[in-house]
Amino acid sequence: MLKSLQKALKVKEVRDRLLFTLLMLIVIRFGSNLPIPGVNTDYLKNFFEQQRQGAGNAFNFFNAITGGSFEQMSVLALSITPYITSSIIMELMTIAIPQLEELQREGEDGRKKMLSYTRYLTVALALIQSIAMAVGFGSQGLLTHFTLKSVFVTIAAMTAGSAFLMWIGERITEKGVGNGISIVLLINILSSIPNDFATLWERFIMNAKSPATAVVAGLIIVAFILLMTVFVVLLCDAERHIPVQYTAKMQGRRMMSNGQSSEIPLKVNTAGVIPVIFASSIMSMPVVIAQFFNVDYASIPGKIIMVLNSSNWLKLERPAYSVGLVLYIVLIILFAYFYTSITFNPLEVANNMKKSGGFIPGIRPGRPTSDYLSEVLKYVIFLGATGLTIVAVIPIFISGVFNIGSLTFTGNSLIIIVGVILETLKSIESITLVKNYRGFLGN
Repeated sequence: MLKSLQKALKVKEVRDRLLFTLLMLIVIRFGSNLPIPGVNTDYLKNFFEQQRQGAGNAFNFFNAITGGSFEQMSVLALSITPYITSSIIMELMTIAIPQLEELQREGEDGRKKMLSYTRYLTVALALIQSIAMAVGFGSQGLLTHFTLKSVFVTIAAMTAGSAFLMWIGERITEKGVGNGISIVLLINILSSIPNDFATLWERFIMNAKSPATAVVAGLIIVAFILLMTVFVVLLCDAERHIPVQYTAKMQGRRMMSNGQSSEIPLKVNTAGVIPVIFASSIMSMPVVIAQFFNVDYASIPGKIIMVLNSSNWLKLERPAYSVGLVLYIVLIILFAYFYTSITFNPLEVANNMKKSGGFIPGIRPGRPTSDYLSEVLKYVIFLGATGLTIVAVIPIFISGVFNIGSLTFTGNSLIIIVGVILETLKSIESITLVKNYRGFLGN
């Protein structure tokens, strides 16, 4: 991989694309530290402190994927979360609405129309979220002067910031390397890691009883991070290959093509980090709503909210609250099956194979092939969902047992980081190959 990257850096087009991507990321980090006029930053500091002490970390993952912009309430406070949400909604609507499904099959023109709809929905979602935050938090002290003008300025700044990030992401995809939206998400998460390392340093190294204990603790932390990273890399790259054989085609007395063999690659983690995001969103939604209404956590509704909050799971002094962890795991597995079922259709794959003269050795074409693919898919999804659960739960387990406190860098973040880096490296490699082919044809 390193040799491939070194070769890629020798290509001028790759260097130009990397430079463009770097410049865009600098713009993003500048915007992430540019506060909205009239915002009381002390309110947000106190708010997140209360989150860590009482309500938990409902906003921590959101704050991580915004690169800390939300905690600072900068112009990029919403980051690209509206775009991610709109993309998921459009994907789900494609299954429910036949017209959108037909539009998706129209090739490049259909893809452009779907992208336009996603943009409009992104702006609409950003506007709704901006209004909710400006009015909900603004009335509680977020805005130094809670007036119509200050609310309008906050809404306009947050909505424009989200749209601006969407535009930057598309420009990175066009003129940079990799998927622009994924790159923006990656740099936001990476910007939160130093604070988490500082928390671990203070908790296990600085407060260690002896130098030897500090060294052992440091080695354990490094080893754990490396093992988790290797596990996530294997989870992201793991595939189940199903062999496919194609029959020879004859036209008259001439053989147009020989029988060829191919494979259907089924990714073990087909759904990516989507099931974890869905599960986290559902679990944290009541906690977020409770923040707006200042729910008393000593009451029965408050105790239910505490059960849904991940910062209260696996606490030795409050074992009953760990029931929420079981619900969280169940949701991850259910969403893994649901999301994969709407993105991979075994019946459609089987029909396309039959039309092109392909078959799986030992399996008859048509319905038997579809049934076989469905059975294999169930097994593969279960492995992927189990892997996702392990990655998502282990940081929660360590945080609860060792009482580390709230960390923005979680298993979800690690999956995103590894997935985007692997995707970007493959993109760089493909650009290099295309450039080499052009040079060969030019000679």
